[in-house]
Amino acid sequence: MAVNGSSIWKYADKNEIGVTCVAFSGGQPKEGVDLGPEYVLKANLVEQLQDMKYNVVLTGGKVQHYKEFFPESDEPVGIIKRPRTVGIVNKILADQVYEHIKEGRLALQIGGDHSMAIGTISGVARGIKERFQQDIKVIWVDAHADINTPETTETGNIHGMPVSFLMGLVKGKFEGLDWIEPCLKPENLVYIGLRDVDKLEKQILKENKIKSFSMHEIDRYGIGQVLDMTIEHLSKGDRGESPIHVSFDIDALDPSVAGSTGTPVRGGLTFREGHYLLEALHSTGRLVALDMVELNPAIGDHCEDTIAIGCSLIRATFGESLL
Repeated sequence: MAVNGSSIWKYADKNEIGVTCVAFSGGQPKEGVDLGPEYVLKANLVEQLQDMKYNVVLTGGKVQHYKEFFPESDEPVGIIKRPRTVGIVNKILADQVYEHIKEGRLALQIGGDHSMAIGTISGVARGIKERFQQDIKVIWVDAHADINTPETTETGNIHGMPVSFLMGLVKGKFEGLDWIEPCLKPENLVYIGLRDVDKLEKQILKENKIKSFSMHEIDRYGIGQVLDMTIEHLSKGDRGESPIHVSFDIDALDPSVAGSTGTPVRGGLTFREGHYLLEALHSTGRLVALDMVELNPAIGDHCEDTIAIGCSLIRATFGESLL
């Protein structure tokens, strides 16, 4: 049953969700991920959220394509692909998301590839810092760590690097990406669902003492205890009141559940494990933003199922319950 959980939100002044549809694929090479937001809207997500008694404010009143802002030329820097395009789009996106947070709304960003987290988390962090003088906490739900740096990446695709930019781990400046200010501290980040992490990424996680729960820990402890440990870690020193931004890559789920994504990895979260995470996080009242990314309708034979599950996860985040 859908319920209106707006009264529990600690950081939202309004019964509103600011939705930004990020039709962007420039952080990776596979076509189709830019179609994700359009398919989600066609699946009637806005109407579903309205049925839950939320007012929905759609950024610009439409899907955001950003193509008019693309540079005429975007040659690789070393092996880093499309740095100017990714940087320009994320700077605009950061401002768009910031406006929703500034206005006291919850923020929902639908992607699009995971490079967009550079903009979404930057925008949310700026708004939360201005309004509440607090740092943002981030739960990154993903099969991948996305914390490669330009020095460690093997592919050059920026959707595998957003966390390193957000944490200030990138050495030097890259044209188009030089606006990014570090806004995420290692102790304020927790990973859930990891199972495909590059060797040098593992080293980065260890060196920065970043709390990470792979599928091994989920198998061992169960999703409920993993989330309890996550909340405990993110509540140190603040009495469990700090705001949380969830960045959810649909490939965190097992591909048998949600296969229409660019980098599927077997052995992921079940349908219920993914939903439990978001249902339980909703109950904390601490969420301020959700990214739902890497839905790619051009991949697989059952894209409708992946889109439907993406919508279901979003509804769970904003208060839909089983009873």
